[in-house]
Amino acid sequence: MRTVFFLVQKEFLQIFRNKTMLPLLLVMPVFQTILLSFAANYEIKDLAFAVVDHDLSPASRQLVGKFSASGYFKIKEASFSAKDADDAMAGDRVDLILEIPAGFERDLVRENQTSVSLTANAINATKAGLGMGYAQNIIRDFNADFAQRNIALFASAAANPETPNPSTRNPQPVNLQTTYSNWYNPHLDYKTFMVPGILGEIVSLIICFLTALNIVRERELGTIEQLNVTPVQKWQFILGKLLPFWLLSLVMMTVGLTVGKLIFNIPMLGSLGLVFGYTAAFTPCMLGLGFLISNFADSQQQAMFTAWFFLLIFILMCGLFTPVESMPHWAQVLNTLNPVKYFVEFMRLVLLKGAGFQDIRNNFFTVVTYAVAVNALAVWSYKKRV
Repeated sequence: MRTVFFLVQKEFLQIFRNKTMLPLLLVMPVFQTILLSFAANYEIKDLAFAVVDHDLSPASRQLVGKFSASGYFKIKEASFSAKDADDAMAGDRVDLILEIPAGFERDLVRENQTSVSLTANAINATKAGLGMGYAQNIIRDFNADFAQRNIALFASAAANPETPNPSTRNPQPVNLQTTYSNWYNPHLDYKTFMVPGILGEIVSLIICFLTALNIVRERELGTIEQLNVTPVQKWQFILGKLLPFWLLSLVMMTVGLTVGKLIFNIPMLGSLGLVFGYTAAFTPCMLGLGFLISNFADSQQQAMFTAWFFLLIFILMCGLFTPVESMPHWAQVLNTLNPVKYFVEFMRLVLLKGAGFQDIRNNFFTVVTYAVAVNALAVWSYKKRV
């Protein structure tokens, strides 16, 4: 182990001598966490909105007012012509059209039902889906308000002894209320959802890149050949190379958690010891992958593009931006080979839900198996080049 110690010491000396390495390790996690958490946000506001009101009644104006006051919609067009609104959408001036039919208020009062038309520009499917969701919530609130008004009118009529219908003088009380509860993210704050996943993504990205590029860089400079002609065994060389980056991953996780708590006030309901323990078990997955890539790369450019090929797939499919459950079945099956997916899932479960080891044990053992397999393949494929 003395040989491994000297190799680890050599790696740390190289890291601290490198003027770009330390900023990359310490500043990049902070910068990415802050930037991505604010930028990657599905909370859409000020959607351009067109209104076609054929009724012009108090009820229709109340509904339009609810849209305007919500903060999610901004009226850009108001017309009596559906064609004008369609032209506005075709010209990308509006994202959503609300068309209120003639007789809207009359049908609400007499028939207790009516309909409106919502049309969304669905080129951006995510934006359209969120806009429709916001609109449906506003219409649901309008329905509740209108129903409460009718109940008040009904109660007033029932209290009047001159009301001709005796059944209205003793009405049954009506009290319909809906209670909403959002577990684990009470205020539906998108940053609360994003930050734990971003921490997992950053650690995975940096560690894999640094491992692959560091080894190939030494090969390009010729310093690795000096070690290859020594009696240093293969396992000692690999352990000495990977152990410093393993320790640095824990430092990056510490920095990321501190930023998440101080800037975004991310809840940390689970055990931080479990977070660091899992990080320590997960990091060898990315270390092994980076080392495996370096075995087949002859230059830093090759290593960088190969690592980016895998990491881009891992990040886009890990559930950071798109729920894994919404992916096609074949993609979900393929995603079982994605180590970043397990890390992102773990971070959200422990930090936001307070999950314990029993809740994530299958995830943990999957990651450990992955780490053993990747590192075994990396060690087997490594050859000393003299």
